[in-house]
Amino acid sequence: MLLNYIWIGFFLVAFAVAVASFLFTGDAQVFKNIIDATFASAKMAVIDIALPLAGVMTLWLGLMNVGEKAGAIRFLSRIVGPFFHKLFPEIPPDHPATGQLMLNFSANMLGLDNAATPLGLKAMESMQALNPDKDTASNAQIMFLAINTSGLTLIPIAVLAQRAILGAANPTDIFIPLLIATYCSTLGGILYVAFKQKINLFNKTVLGWLGGITAFIGGLLVYCLSLEPEQLARFSNIAGNGILLLVITAFIGGGLYKRINVYEAFIDGAKDGFSTTVKIIPYLIAMLVGIAVFRASGAMDYLVEGLGRGFALLGLNTDFTGALPTAFMKPLSGSGAKAMMIEAMNNYGPDSFVGRLSCIFQGSADTTFYIIALYFGSVGIRKTRYAVQAGLIADLIGVIAAILVAYVFFH
Repeated sequence: MLLNYIWIGFFLVAFAVAVASFLFTGDAQVFKNIIDATFASAKMAVIDIALPLAGVMTLWLGLMNVGEKAGAIRFLSRIVGPFFHKLFPEIPPDHPATGQLMLNFSANMLGLDNAATPLGLKAMESMQALNPDKDTASNAQIMFLAINTSGLTLIPIAVLAQRAILGAANPTDIFIPLLIATYCSTLGGILYVAFKQKINLFNKTVLGWLGGITAFIGGLLVYCLSLEPEQLARFSNIAGNGILLLVITAFIGGGLYKRINVYEAFIDGAKDGFSTTVKIIPYLIAMLVGIAVFRASGAMDYLVEGLGRGFALLGLNTDFTGALPTAFMKPLSGSGAKAMMIEAMNNYGPDSFVGRLSCIFQGSADTTFYIIALYFGSVGIRKTRYAVQAGLIADLIGVIAAILVAYVFFH
């Protein structure tokens, strides 16, 4: 229901802002901007997102089917099962969904978007099979979305590369603040959903795993900070693509070991790639058009300006407000947030406080509304319950953490 109100709100606010702008300035260009954005975003949803996704989906659903028949997914389930069973108690032990969730989270943390999305859609499909109410999001699906939308990424190479392109003196200086912010966002999302679902996180299994993950992130931080920017980019490339190649090889090798027909298993799984993509097109168009209309009307600019004045009236330091467009755009549009980040670095400088904070915002969250529309749309979920709130709360925690760590490191 909340998603419905938010989507309607995009159009109502855009219409009100456009009319007010026309009445005050007499310039009707804003109406044309909104209409152009409507058609452009609808086209983008199909041409730039859905069609390329169809190919990637076909590939990875085929590989996932090979992995399932080879037993690789069940093997992963046994490893992470004790931890995931605490976070996802609705999923039975050793269920294939556990391994699929692990693969999706791993791909996201490594920044492997092309692999993460099909793996996530497959995990969502497996959880939907366990869902007794097919029209309503289950507890497991909401926890999955909360973690996904928090955007936990270990090596944000795209952000670091953009800083290097724009001439930052030390492109990796935002690495620690960014990782702290995205970790806070993910932890906040987990805690909120756990509170809503009455999940007890204070047990040795969960605390042990969270402690281990924290130690791993800390060790990775220490290692990455010892590298030069070129070495870090090389390490990220080798780690991300190397692990991906290892997964593919393990699936196929496991299939050979189990003596299954790998080719037929791949084809059987790949058949669902295009049909799954077609299912999500209406959801993508609806969400992307709503976001584009809101942005084209100028409502985002007025929102940022109003918040800046409000913080100033409270006597707070407002240096961070120049980076807020990136923070507000990130839950709505990844490409839009990237454009805001680049614009901030161009206007203020890549080594400015605003430029650095924009990069932290960009790397410490994910496109909440796009992800919710994509994953829930793929399985026909219409009643999202508190999934939107969980994603936005995780985003808000990430924004607050990003601002605080930016002041500590760079102000």
